Amino acid sequence: MKRIEIPYARDRGWRYRLMEMLPGVLSWSILLLPFVLSQVSPTLTIFFIIVYMLLWFAKAVGLNIRVLQGWRTMQYHQKLNWSELLDELENGEVADPHAKRPKWHYSNLLRLQVQSAPVKPSELYHAIIIATWNESREVLEPTIQAVLKSHYDMSKVIFVLAYEERGGAAVEHQALGLVADFKDKFGYAIAAKHHDLPGEVIGKGGNITNAGRILQQYLETQKIDPLHVVVTTLDSDNRPHPYYLAALSYTYASSHDPVHVSYQPVPMFTNNIWDAPAPMRVIATGNSFWQIVQTLRPHMMRNFSAHAQSMQALIDTDFWSVRTIVEDGHQFWRTYFRYDGQHEVYPIFLPIYQDAVLTTSYRKTLKAQFIQLRRWAWGASDIAYVAEKGFFSKNKVPKLDLTLKWLRLIEGHISWATAPLILTFAAFIPLLFNNESFAANQLPFIASRIQRIAMIGIITTLYLSFRTLPPKPARYKRHRTVFMVLQWVYLPLTGIVYSSFASLYSQTRLMLGKYLDAFDVTEKAVITKDNETISGL
Repeated sequence: MKRIEIPYARDRGWRYRLMEMLPGVLSWSILLLPFVLSQVSPTLTIFFIIVYMLLWFAKAVGLNIRVLQGWRTMQYHQKLNWSELLDELENGEVADPHAKRPKWHYSNLLRLQVQSAPVKPSELYHAIIIATWNESREVLEPTIQAVLKSHYDMSKVIFVLAYEERGGAAVEHQALGLVADFKDKFGYAIAAKHHDLPGEVIGKGGNITNAGRILQQYLETQKIDPLHVVVTTLDSDNRPHPYYLAALSYTYASSHDPVHVSYQPVPMFTNNIWDAPAPMRVIATGNSFWQIVQTLRPHMMRNFSAHAQSMQALIDTDFWSVRTIVEDGHQFWRTYFRYDGQHEVYPIFLPIYQDAVLTTSYRKTLKAQFIQLRRWAWGASDIAYVAEKGFFSKNKVPKLDLTLKWLRLIEGHISWATAPLILTFAAFIPLLFNNESFAANQLPFIASRIQRIAMIGIITTLYLSFRTLPPKPARYKRHRTVFMVLQWVYLPLTGIVYSSFASLYSQTRLMLGKYLDAFDVTEKAVITKDNETISGL
């Protein structure tokens, strides 16, 4: 097997370390650039700031259009009769010639008449791995129930509850109890206990990799072809849409080469959106909208949170990385290099509902949100990995495709760290050093007008934020809805503190070689009907 695992810190040479430093160096350089240029050429500085803001204005318009398109696509896919589509895919023809079907469905049927599918829908099994650390039953049981509510034959579904030995006896007792309570409703169910092994980062990767290997053993005993098994990983609070398994089955069975594909549903952070504090609601809504946008940009899509792959691909990649805290996004790159660049991500236009950050106190929640985002931002560590495996190791990956993907990876993390700060403060920097310059004095007013026009996009955000809300819990009065509108005053604060600062924190640590070597589990709390907060961790 190709060496696709992340090298240990002791094995990273100067070249790898240079690439680890790259995102931090670029981000801090960009942030310092307006200060330096203001002393060298105020006119050039003003020009660059205005151009930068106009580019982001255009980008904001594009994102608003994309999020509307993506949301409408999701609405359409939630209304489809996936059972009928699967039956017709199985038989190779439309059962009712007068029935209205999507154009892509007819295209798939025509293509499969020429080239038969590697796997028929009836031959397919689903494995659901739910990873848990020490979340409470109040968090885990609704996730299992959501899977069971799927409009799908549950006898073809294998349930694996992956738990940690270090969680102690109480966690093990709960895991075994949950599997015992629900095993009769699945085709097969097992609790997989993970023992920490030398060389593993304490995190989710080792846990679900252990679960994957236990699942592989079961499939071998049952003589089930791993190509016929598609594996979905869920966090403890991930609740799939009832049609998710059917839509995933359709997409998998209609793929001409399902081994070389990852399947990505849309994470929507709305499970507890009514309960979360206002800043967390703003962040959760923004994250949901970003994921919707990504579904329409396949060239930009990467594995994130809940995702699916064929069991064969997981075996070929030796499952997930056990040396990173961002095993989901990193799995895309592992598979990409394992198959010499023959790997892509297909969107599943259905939601996986997840929790917004909520713990047992307001202060703890604010802290937990920052910790979650800095963990996501640690994905910048993949920049060095991609450079090492793609440019400095022998491989057959198409170099143009690799270069474009690597540059997009860099740009995404740099923008994450710098854009909110530059858009908010850069217009005032030339004035600090050139207070007698007419252009420098006018720049804040010009920037303010651009930002004011850009804020029109908040109408789209408000509209969709209400359309994506789950029903308001009975324990909340009407004024809670008003707060859902007023919460958007936090947008500049969340963009700076929770976007830029979290990203800069991770990039700076990476630049200094101070690695995040443990998965900081986001603490979860559940608010009951009686308005009682129960710790979920």
